[in-house]
Amino acid sequence: MTNQLKTVALLAALSGLLIAISYWVIGGTGGLIVGIGLAAVTNLFSWYQSDKIALSVYRAQPVSESQAPGLYRMVQRLSQRANIPMPGVYIVPSQTANAFATGRDPEHAAVAVTEGILNILPEDELEGVIAHELTHIINRDTLTQAVAATVAGAISFLAQMVSYSLWFGGGSRNDNRGGNPLGILLTVILAPLAATIIQLAISRTREFSADAGSARLTGNPRALAQALQRLEATAKQLPLNTNPAFEPLLIINPISGQFLGNLFSSHPATEARVAALLKLEQQLPTTAY
Repeated sequence: MTNQLKTVALLAALSGLLIAISYWVIGGTGGLIVGIGLAAVTNLFSWYQSDKIALSVYRAQPVSESQAPGLYRMVQRLSQRANIPMPGVYIVPSQTANAFATGRDPEHAAVAVTEGILNILPEDELEGVIAHELTHIINRDTLTQAVAATVAGAISFLAQMVSYSLWFGGGSRNDNRGGNPLGILLTVILAPLAATIIQLAISRTREFSADAGSARLTGNPRALAQALQRLEATAKQLPLNTNPAFEPLLIINPISGQFLGNLFSSHPATEARVAALLKLEQQLPTTAY
């Protein structure tokens, strides 16, 4: 429950930041109304289009049981075990090893894996990864992350537009009709940074819960722990180049190194995740599926 409350608070902060930006840039009641409208539109857009956006960003292609029988049946088996509808199954044409889930709820969800992860993970570790992604679907993390990514993207876009207006003649407008100058400056410099920090914090709150859900679903926490270690090692050799706004959807940080520390990491440290899984292994009863 603590993680859920933290997630709600962070999402509220993200939407509040978007509203505040509009207020400071546009000014007055009009700016406040525009900000509330933008927040509502971006959240509504994320609700209905989150799965399509993420799948498009990663160029994921749907596959049938005949095209990828092993993967398809694994997703089907784990979905039945979790008592959720079977999500769509997708493969990302990339040799980088990673995976993600998306969709607004279990009835409108998809699980995607890269070609690379299918090549390097043994079956038990891949099962742990799939179970992790299904847990994100069960917990509605997929919607949460999509909303966070869309709102953060809207904030960055708004800041970029303000920056362009300053460079290309926007500064010559009548100050009495424009927004607060200090607010405009803070928007251009600080808003995208703050949005990114909040978005990444939301991501980190969800990963431990998904790891634990995977461990309970498979009864094999060690397999996921080993998969995470293997995936991190692979990411250092072959990072996945993609839109940073959607990195939190992935099971492992797609770029090597965390030189800016946990504040700017889309995922908790792999060592911490592995330690939590191995601790959970001692607490779970032995289950044979």
